[in-house]
Amino acid sequence: FCPRLGVSRTSVREALRHLESEGLVEFADAKGPRVAIITLADACDIYELRCVLEGLIVQLFTLRAKPKDIRALEKALEENRQALKEGELQQVIDSVQGFYDVLLEGSGNHVAATQLRQLQARISYLRATSVSQENRRGASNKEMELMVEAIKSGDPLAAHQASVDHVRNAARVALEYLKSKQDEDSKVRDIVAPVALKEPRIGR
Repeated sequence: FCPRLGVSRTSVREALRHLESEGLVEFADAKGPRVAIITLADACDIYELRCVLEGLIVQLFTLRAKPKDIRALEKALEENRQALKEGELQQVIDSVQGFYDVLLEGSGNHVAATQLRQLQARISYLRATSVSQENRRGASNKEMELMVEAIKSGDPLAAHQASVDHVRNAARVALEYLKSKQDEDSKVRDIVAPVALKEPRIGR
């Protein structure tokens, strides 16, 4: 297999280990690697973590963003709106990621941004699950617009709430879909909303 592809076994092993660290591949006993399945419980865990991390990121962006960051966020929101009109799923997903890339960069918290990026592959899978549902696409953009409005008004608590609402609404759609595909008898737990930090800045 490796000689046919012109790659070394070491390179393949490293690539598989990287995919394993992102939760996309798992090693089952002696059977070798296989594509990992994101279970309903896994998805709930990821969405709860997203609520916490993205809520903080949006709060910090509101406090720290420069005018050029705000303009970049507005541009990313418009690109998402255009992608929705054109209807290509991958384009929609890429535009949402572009929106979050602006938030991550402008937040000034590289540790939180790194944690979210480590989850990126699984977040993208779940995002595709939610935005592929027709009843979710328009609502998603409207929620992102509310986030931008709160950020522009300089209200970090309102921005945090808009972010958490956005994630929880996406979770509701994605989890119901996963439930229908994996285990219709299982119960989808509520995604716990984190408490906003009234003053997330430290060491001013």
